[in-house]
This record gives sequence, C-alpha cells and structure tokens, in this order.
Amino acid sequence: MNVFNLPIWSRTVIGAVKRTCTAQPDSEAAVDDPRWPRIQAALLELQSGGRHAVRIVDADCGAGTLLLHAMGHARQLGFTAVEGHGIDRSSLLIGRARLAARHAADPALGVDFEAADMITALRDEQDLPADIVICHDLSRYRPPEAARAVRNAGRVVIADDAACNVQGIAA
Repeated sequence: MNVFNLPIWSRTVIGAVKRTCTAQPDSEAAVDDPRWPRIQAALLELQSGGRHAVRIVDADCGAGTLLLHAMGHARQLGFTAVEGHGIDRSSLLIGRARLAARHAADPALGVDFEAADMITALRDEQDLPADIVICHDLSRYRPPEAARAVRNAGRVVIADDAACNVQGIAA
C-alpha cells in the first residue's frame, strides 16, 4: 500500500540553473540556492493538488542544509507528514547532516541521511519514487545509468546546471 496515496505523474526534470549551494548546517544559504524557487513551486503544486504528505530525496546532499530547509518549508505549508532522504558519499558531511537533523523537533518530519554511492542509493528509490528529487553536481557521474537512476527515483527532478549535462536529463 502506498502511504502517500501518490497519483501517477509523468516524471519531469525542472530546468537548469547556473549556481550551486555550498551551505553549511543552519546557514541561510538554502534560500540562496538557485534550485530553491523550483523546490518551492513543486511543493506548492503538490499542496494545491490536495496532498498532505511529501517525500523528498536530495542526491549529493552534503551537510543536508537544502533538504532540511525544504522539509521545514513543506511543514510550514501544511503538509502533515514530510519524509526526506539525503544521500552523499562523504560520511563526514552525512554526520553533519544527521547532527543538524537532530535539531528538528517536529515529529511530522522524518529524515534519513545515508553515506552511500548515489547511483546505487537512487536505484533503491525506484520502487517507491519520491515526489521530488533534488540533484546537485552530477557532472562527475558520466554513465547513462546515472541519469536513468535520477529520473526513476522521483516524479519531479530539480537539477542544477551540472546535473542537466548528464545524458538523458534535459535542460
């Protein structure tokens, strides 16, 4: 049973942007991230469609700033259940993300940060695709399976410039 009662959407990649975020936990850099307006728009679209729960995956999440900010914003919009999954290769950054997540005292927020190979972790997401997948700097992943893993991991993919250069993701 699908706990989010998700409609079947076409998988969409939302356009490219020029900058990337190098935010540290608890910084204001999340709102300065050029993907932020697209994240807000995707959350508002879900809300206007009557959704009460949302699932967000942040591939290459770093210290988790953007994912945690997106989850908090979803909660402020009235989503009653917000689930997030952050993936990064750096166990140090994942440790920072987990520490930052502990400060989120809202029981409606469920977040997991995983130190893993992004392609492998995104393939695991394909069974129950997220509502939103945030991509950050996929340029180092050249194989076509990277683009396929990203596309199949979520219904809406919000990518930066580098992610859109991966084969199969349109700008």
